[in-house]
Amino acid sequence: MTQPTPARRLDEFKPDARFAWCVTGSGHMLDESIELARQLPGVDLFLSAAGEEVLPLYGLTLAKLREHFKVFRDNSASSVPVGMIYNGEYHTVVIAPATSNTVAKCAFGISDTLPTNLYAQAGKQCVPGIVFACDTAPSVITQTPHEWVEVRPRAIEFENVERLARFAHTTVARSLDDLKAALDQRLSDLKLAWNTSSS
Repeated sequence: MTQPTPARRLDEFKPDARFAWCVTGSGHMLDESIELARQLPGVDLFLSAAGEEVLPLYGLTLAKLREHFKVFRDNSASSVPVGMIYNGEYHTVVIAPATSNTVAKCAFGISDTLPTNLYAQAGKQCVPGIVFACDTAPSVITQTPHEWVEVRPRAIEFENVERLARFAHTTVARSLDDLKAALDQRLSDLKLAWNTSSS
């Protein structure tokens, strides 16, 4: 078995390299995830088609998101924006929140959406990825657009999370606290800091 290639060195990224933050079709901790993205220095949003459908259900319109982020939509068959990974424009790929569908695709090397394509190409470029998986506990209380509901993930969801967690250059966050800790660590690695501005 071949050894994984080391993660890319900081000097291999452009000086103004950014976070590529991907949004999929999950509403679980969606507001909280977007708020964390707002607090990071230099973030572009990449939406799956499902993510674009779900965001306005939670009051997050494209117009509102564009006040804070450059937004890329999943409207090309070949995921054209992914090419920026190869140019060193993104030092980290984050998928938060990640649906069980997205986790399964990433875990089995399927890249047919903008977020899964970004994750796959980041892996091929040894760019670190952080995936906030939604289905990680036997019972998950999550907010739909209208109410709070209990979700009971299946064994296959847990298996896919564990499979993905074994991938090189990938950190799987199983809670919002895990996500923040992973981002803390990545900021430290990059010698960057959270934005303290309230704007």
